[in-house]
Amino acid sequence: MQVRTRHTPTFGVARLVLAPGEPALVDRAAFVASSYGVSFEPKPGAPFKSQGKGAPAGVCTANQDGGWVDVAPSLPGDLHVLELDGSAGWCVAKTSWLASAGTVSMDPVAPPLRALQGGDVGFLNYVFGLGQVVLTCYGTLDIVLLKPGELVSIAGGHVVGFPESVQCRLRALTPDAAQSMRTGEGLAFDFAGPGLVLTQTRSPQHLGSWLRGNPIGSRS
Repeated sequence: MQVRTRHTPTFGVARLVLAPGEPALVDRAAFVASSYGVSFEPKPGAPFKSQGKGAPAGVCTANQDGGWVDVAPSLPGDLHVLELDGSAGWCVAKTSWLASAGTVSMDPVAPPLRALQGGDVGFLNYVFGLGQVVLTCYGTLDIVLLKPGELVSIAGGHVVGFPESVQCRLRALTPDAAQSMRTGEGLAFDFAGPGLVLTQTRSPQHLGSWLRGNPIGSRS
């Protein structure tokens, strides 16, 4: 799979270019268009059994001539393409995942996530294998580069992803605030370098909270 992006950094669209018979795993809600003849299965097939129950994913498979699939996020923002080399996995926000090569797997209950989320299925997913992963962010993508021993705290809703090699812990942002392991609301990460963290300048969780408190069409 090859990935070509356009309309970044504000309204990113990713085109997944597939070889003959090649599959790609995509977020069903992110599907925009495809070349004629690309099949779409709403449920993951055999190569994606580790995807987990209830995952909003589908498998797009090119025909004997190859093809392409366009995916785009629901919220405006930038795109980032991870290149997994098979040596280590990444923890990524479920709301940031758009698509993966057929050689990449996902596991919402992988050991790195169980250590962070206490064994519960939460707002993170674990991607591993060999190939490309397309991530999206709400707003602009920021890369936080941590030097050895450097510490930083980042609100859960602003984290897009980080390699499993980075030391981190998950905690309540403030003791008296509402918290949700399912969405990341009210949670914060403490990271320790060396390593890097992908972040987004806007938070989907904050947007959801604002919309609930300011319903469109309401009158004062």
